Amino acid sequence: MLNSIRDPRSNAAAIAAPRAGEDEQESSFEHRHRTLLGSTLPLLGKDWQRDRLLLGENGRFACPPGGRRADTIEIDLVQSEVPSISWLADHRVALGYKECNLDAARAAFIAVAAQGGMPIAADEQSLALLTLAERIARSEIPVLLEGPTGTGKEVLARFVHRLSSRSKGPFVAVNCAAMPEAMLEGLLFGHRKGAFTGAAEARDGLFRAADGGTLLLDEIGELPLALQAKLLRTLQEGEVLPLGATKPVRVDARIVACTNRTLSAEVEAGRFREDLLYRLNVFPLELAALRDRRGDIAPLAFGMLLRHACRTDMPRWISGQALALLQTHIWPGNVRELENVIRRAILLAGDAAQIGSEHIVFDQPVRSVADNNVDLPSPPIARHGNRKLSDVAFQSEAQAILNALENHGGHRAKTALSLGISERTLRYRLASMRESGLLAAGGEA
Repeated sequence: MLNSIRDPRSNAAAIAAPRAGEDEQESSFEHRHRTLLGSTLPLLGKDWQRDRLLLGENGRFACPPGGRRADTIEIDLVQSEVPSISWLADHRVALGYKECNLDAARAAFIAVAAQGGMPIAADEQSLALLTLAERIARSEIPVLLEGPTGTGKEVLARFVHRLSSRSKGPFVAVNCAAMPEAMLEGLLFGHRKGAFTGAAEARDGLFRAADGGTLLLDEIGELPLALQAKLLRTLQEGEVLPLGATKPVRVDARIVACTNRTLSAEVEAGRFREDLLYRLNVFPLELAALRDRRGDIAPLAFGMLLRHACRTDMPRWISGQALALLQTHIWPGNVRELENVIRRAILLAGDAAQIGSEHIVFDQPVRSVADNNVDLPSPPIARHGNRKLSDVAFQSEAQAILNALENHGGHRAKTALSLGISERTLRYRLASMRESGLLAAGGEA
């Protein structure tokens, strides 16, 4: 951590005031921005974030000893009556702020500092998680990331890879729920030519593609039991056996597994191997729902604004009223829902200078996911005759799913278990209900 904001060139000159050597100008820069920097810099990670930042003013930046890092983010700071953030170049952002509204300025600064693929975090819970993830990244142990859908598990997985000794190696991600079971084994472990019908040529598989780097297994709770056994052997022996092969192939890939399920409950239900859970669960990291880390909402909102706007004739700020409105929402769709809301607000704001509260329109999700006190919409049941039996069955099934969701507080895994179906089947049913108008669109069950 920086020992003193009065010496911005400490810590290997990661953060430098404009024109090193001009002590008077440098001191003036520090004086002008001391309130913002003094309250914001302690929130930034020592190595992985602050060392990337270069602060300047009016387009002037000092060059730190050794030159700029490839991932440097330059922040051009200025106090302004009209706060704004805007892109000046690929790695340079202008941040104008009002000292009387430091909360928004801090949120914007944190969002800017995270550009380049770093996590955006300001909540104490999130900062503690990143500190732990930074330590785990330096090891070689498998990583298990647990948390609700849309909370940023892949972002954290990439963070672990980036801070590890494997950062120069490949980062390969696969969603275990998105691939047909018949193809998943060959996709992961590879296959020989002619190993099965249609295998016209040999494939290495994703484990070998991630050799020397990191393999992200997203939705690992969806992995079939047979493949779980093969994955366990790969983790234990450091080798894969491609389909159709007789000799295993050595691989050196670190596994990061993600799940929105409670794997211990899946073990009890017989859907996940206990030995594989112990192999993965060396040091699990759990991401909380967005509603439980409200300190992240404003920085994330500014991060979405930077991603989708902050250019000519587009909004460049979020008003205090709009931020306050975002803070009151329960976010059943987590960060994905927040991005929907900000993108919608950008469209509604048009060429306005900032997003106001009148531009904030929330999704209409399955409210039981986060708030049991909010009534779920009942499926519209046709009152006239001549309904097909299939329609009656579909509507009855939809009502049963909604009732089960409500009874289990919106917990998808528990809902699927109570209905005697897989979580994947439940997702398909919910998607069909949305398409048929039996469920409000936009929710993430």
